[in-house]
Parts: sequence; C-alpha cells; structure tokens
Amino acid sequence: MCPAPCRCEEVARLIAAAPNLKHQTALSLAYATGLRASEVVSLKVGDIDSQRMTLRVEQGKGSKDRYAMLSPVLLERLRVWWRVARAQGKMLEGGWLFPGMNPVDPLTTRQLNRAIHMAAESAHIDKRVSMHTLRHSFATHLLEQKVDIRVIQVLLGHKKLETTAMYAQVATEVLREVVSPLEQLSTA
Repeated sequence: MCPAPCRCEEVARLIAAAPNLKHQTALSLAYATGLRASEVVSLKVGDIDSQRMTLRVEQGKGSKDRYAMLSPVLLERLRVWWRVARAQGKMLEGGWLFPGMNPVDPLTTRQLNRAIHMAAESAHIDKRVSMHTLRHSFATHLLEQKVDIRVIQVLLGHKKLETTAMYAQVATEVLREVVSPLEQLSTA
C-alpha cells in the first residue's frame, strides 16, 4: 500500500523545512521528477541535460535506464546547488549530484530518508512521510492536473499500468470533476 500523498502546500513546507540546501534540492528533485530515493542519490552531474530538459536515470529499478523530466524551476534549483557545492569543494568534477560526507561517495538513501523525516517534523506534518511520499505526491498531483495515466506510467518507470493505477485511487479531485454519462441524458 502506498503512503498517502501530501497536498501541494505540504510538499512546499516539507521542502522548505529540509535541513540544508543539498537536502532541499534533493527533495525538490524527488518531487519534481517522481524518482525513487535510490535513483535520486545515484544521479551524477553529467546526467542533467539542460538542452533537452531531461535527467538520465541509469540502472533504475529493474536495471532499466530511462529519462525523467527536468522542469525550469528544478533546473534553476540544481544550478544554485551546483554553484554552492562547487564553491565549497563538496562536488567533484563529473561527480555525484548529491555527494555524501566524502564527495567521492554519493549521499545514501538512509541519509535522505533521515532528512525528509527531520523536514516533516520541522514543517509540523503529522502524517507518516517518506521519500516514497514525494513520488506518490508527484503522481497524484499530475493525475489531478489531468495528465494521462500512461504518461505518468512512463515518468514513473512502471512496466505495468496497474502499478501506476494504484495512484489513481487517491486522486479524488479528478473523480469529483467527472460528469456521469447519465447527466448528459437529462439534457437531451
């Protein structure tokens, strides 16, 4: 069972409450792309393609390579993070996008999970929050914007549509806006 998604306002508070710029940027990336925690920490600077506005995800779940979308807002946040990390000597040339304590190593999923739990506590978000919550929120918010579920399937890297369809169960805003075919009969 997937965790309940956060509302947009909760996601904004969560990201803002992250302990530092690296974690804020990593959480922003997770929400903006729907990537899994393991995929976020495995990104390298060279995986960013600002010309095509994509992120290359190498060896994601199931050892599959794929591309994620790169929004202009995310690109700007990544550039700010890159400039700060480079100036502080925390990011090596061609290295990890989110380096660990030693820049040779990537940030771990455990460190990222710890950061999101700290952010949730600081933001006073009472529900259970994990990195997967951001992925779930990404999918749910796209559904609520009426993005086709097959597009969301590709963005999430799901093999089966049924896996993506689990997110539709909570996209209640979309369900409320559907007009029953019966309504059309009463006007005819």
